[in-house]
Amino acid sequence: MSQFDVRKVGGRIGAEVVGVDVRDLSDEVFAEIGAALLEHKVLAFRGQDLTDDDQIAFASRFGALTGAHPTVPGDEERPEILPVDSESSRADQWHTDVTFVRTPPKISTLRSLVVPPYGGNTLISNTAAAYRDLPEELRLLAERLWAVHTNDYDYVRPASAGADPEKFAAHREAFVSRVWKTAHPVVRVHPESQERNLFIGGFAQSVVGLSSRESRALLDIFQSYVTRPENVFRWRWAPNDLIVFDNRITQHYAADDYGDLPRLLHRVTVAGDVPVGVDGKESYRVEGDDASHYTPTATAA
Repeated sequence: MSQFDVRKVGGRIGAEVVGVDVRDLSDEVFAEIGAALLEHKVLAFRGQDLTDDDQIAFASRFGALTGAHPTVPGDEERPEILPVDSESSRADQWHTDVTFVRTPPKISTLRSLVVPPYGGNTLISNTAAAYRDLPEELRLLAERLWAVHTNDYDYVRPASAGADPEKFAAHREAFVSRVWKTAHPVVRVHPESQERNLFIGGFAQSVVGLSSRESRALLDIFQSYVTRPENVFRWRWAPNDLIVFDNRITQHYAADDYGDLPRLLHRVTVAGDVPVGVDGKESYRVEGDDASHYTPTATAA
């Protein structure tokens, strides 16, 4: 019998894990947590009081780690850590992490260091539930489509308050210092659960074979199902929290509603595989290198 509880937060996505210290998990308990992550898509752990090394060690149990980001510098001493700092950027757009490369991360972990007394929640959506919500006609259409994802667009915008203009400018310059474009299936098949899900989000900027106007119209329709309230988990941060989400089957969004107050999280991501569509075809690069400097699972195709 498990010595910890997995408590559902929402009917379709999200659970809080109570009664574990992620620094001290047996293989059996870790396997249960992995199974819970597949089921609930995102797990939250309160009051973990971790160091950077602890977060890296926990994330490593899910697989090999990526670097902090393909272009944005990470921590000088720990290159796996990406500081998510409100002074340099606020990612208040729905997205899946780093889908502009051919092998996006498998799992993302976020740990709170500084949190505002209000606002700054992280929202995470279940893109498999969004796919299931589609009318049959839209599901069949989505399964045939491919979208080009790129980092060359206005993903991180200056915040209305709180962002340092110089830090933002430096972050933006680094973000697009190298450009990638990758075609992914609009409907991805999860490699473990075999669930189908809408693999789109903010980096998906066009649909293969369609004009920019047609692409935007279709992507907006599909995205509207992703962000339905019943498909969304909302986490209100407290210091020393940790959340873990399956980047292959979710999107997330950081609410920019805390004015000029500081907010700092540390992100560590687990290397992922090449997405596959319902027809078995794999994602392919359109522009840019294989991102092997960033992820150990990069492939040359």
